[in-house]
Amino acid sequence: MRFLGNVLATIVGLFVFFMLLFFGILLISAIFSGSSDEVPVENNSVIELDLSEIKNDYAGKFNFKDFDYFEVKHDGLSDVIRAIDEAKTDDNIKGISILNDESDLGMAQLKALRDELEAFKKSGKFVYAYSNMYSQKEYYLNSVANTVYINPIGELDFKGLSSEVLFFKDFQEKSGLKMEVIRHGKYKSAVEPFLENEMSPANREQVLALLNSVWNSMVTDISKSRNVSVSQLNTIANGLLARTPEMAKTQKLVDVIAYEDVYHNAIRKVLKVDSDEDYNKIDIKDYADNVAKTVKENSAKDKIAIIYAQGEIGNGEGDLNIIGEGSMRRSLQEARKNENIKAIVLRIDSPGGNALTSDLIWREIELTKKVKPVVVSMGNYAASGGYYLACNANKIFAEANTITGSIGVFGTLPNFSKLIDKVGIHVEQVNTHENAAEYSVFKPLDEKFRIITQEGVERIYNTFVNRVAAGRKMTFAQVDSIAQGRVWSGSEALKVGLVDEIGGMDSALKEAAKLAKINTYKTQNFPQYEKSFDDLLSNLGLPFFKTKENFIKEEVGVENYRIIEQIRKMNTKKGIQILMPFEINIK
Repeated sequence: MRFLGNVLATIVGLFVFFMLLFFGILLISAIFSGSSDEVPVENNSVIELDLSEIKNDYAGKFNFKDFDYFEVKHDGLSDVIRAIDEAKTDDNIKGISILNDESDLGMAQLKALRDELEAFKKSGKFVYAYSNMYSQKEYYLNSVANTVYINPIGELDFKGLSSEVLFFKDFQEKSGLKMEVIRHGKYKSAVEPFLENEMSPANREQVLALLNSVWNSMVTDISKSRNVSVSQLNTIANGLLARTPEMAKTQKLVDVIAYEDVYHNAIRKVLKVDSDEDYNKIDIKDYADNVAKTVKENSAKDKIAIIYAQGEIGNGEGDLNIIGEGSMRRSLQEARKNENIKAIVLRIDSPGGNALTSDLIWREIELTKKVKPVVVSMGNYAASGGYYLACNANKIFAEANTITGSIGVFGTLPNFSKLIDKVGIHVEQVNTHENAAEYSVFKPLDEKFRIITQEGVERIYNTFVNRVAAGRKMTFAQVDSIAQGRVWSGSEALKVGLVDEIGGMDSALKEAAKLAKINTYKTQNFPQYEKSFDDLLSNLGLPFFKTKENFIKEEVGVENYRIIEQIRKMNTKKGIQILMPFEINIK
């Protein structure tokens, strides 16, 4: 037996040795291989605007603490926009091709990209677009092109916007799975599905107003690009008058009905390339990477820090899709103490989240504002906790289709007491003091606990409203009248005083420079995320290092994964939340 034990130990030891050796080689390769080689930009080239892997404004900086490894990525939307701006004066770039593009970008992001493409066209270079099928969101972007192509058997989705909400009241009663809800704000409809079987009038009012505002922003831009009146665009949407390629062309929403080879031949003709030859192409990510690495920064000593707050607001360090107090507070402190940084632009793209984290970051912004100006640029969302971060800035910019406001608070507590009663499980507690026991999901919600929790919700709501009142120079009553969890579009938020101007990142940077009294400057991006050895392993891309999220996506599909993720998020939220009341997904 001892002999077999020794053999087994030897085998295990060898296995561990070779696994460590294998991982060590991979790790050294990951660290020292450096970034990808520069892709040359040949003369007479066209940028292919593939946005399928572009998701965030900011691609991130990562410092792996366990060893000396620092990584900067250049595949964020801000990098893409900078690259397109650079391409305007790049003699090697003749145009941009948008080919069968699909993206997860939000409406404010698409607006910023669309504006940059408009500026690119004004430089005298072309933008062509082709798709087998245009969703409304993708058509909004593609409609900026000089010439819009569509497949002869394709479709164009142009019918207006819709929002669908699931309600779980009856399901809870039948299943015994219940969410106890404590809230402030009549519009705080994030929890309404657990309380009702249909939309409240207040919720229906805000959703319809928001959809109409986003739609009006979309058709206003499309109208300018396609030279079709807004009223006619609404007629087209109402009657589904662009549902086939022929109908879309009749309505002037597309220019050419053709197969993809015809599209490429048209580009060859512009480039003066023979029909039997390939023309030079470069992917937008490669071009953006080249620009980031080769274009010289201006020599200005003064800087403006751009701090990206993107994703839900959570706890801890944070990441590309989670706003954590660790990376955010560190970024604000560094920007505040750096003498060369004269102003800060806080770029917010968040539906909100944890109330405590929101307040911790708010405090850091308040301290920073006393030293140098802070200007907010709102992206797709700056709602609930996202607006909490914005409210005390010196000036707030939003896009017309930004989703903002949602000044309200709620808490949810899952309760399984009816479920376990149905299946014959019983629970007893033994306590030394009256309030010693924490909330139990297996016992009915105690009324005293509800009252105490409601007090916490009211306290945070009052704090939230007071923060906004101080930052926006309004009274408590004025803020309360537009709060209550109500969601506003950027254009509506301007009317009620929640934002100062409609504009994108460029407008925010200009205002920051003006407030700092500087004429020339360069920008510095934050945050820098602190990562660990385990984080690096999970990003190597090997099958056995795939995240559980990627495995689930592959098995159930992206759309079904989104449903699972929504359920997971609701179940994992800790503490009181200041979160946007519903999710809007525009296609």
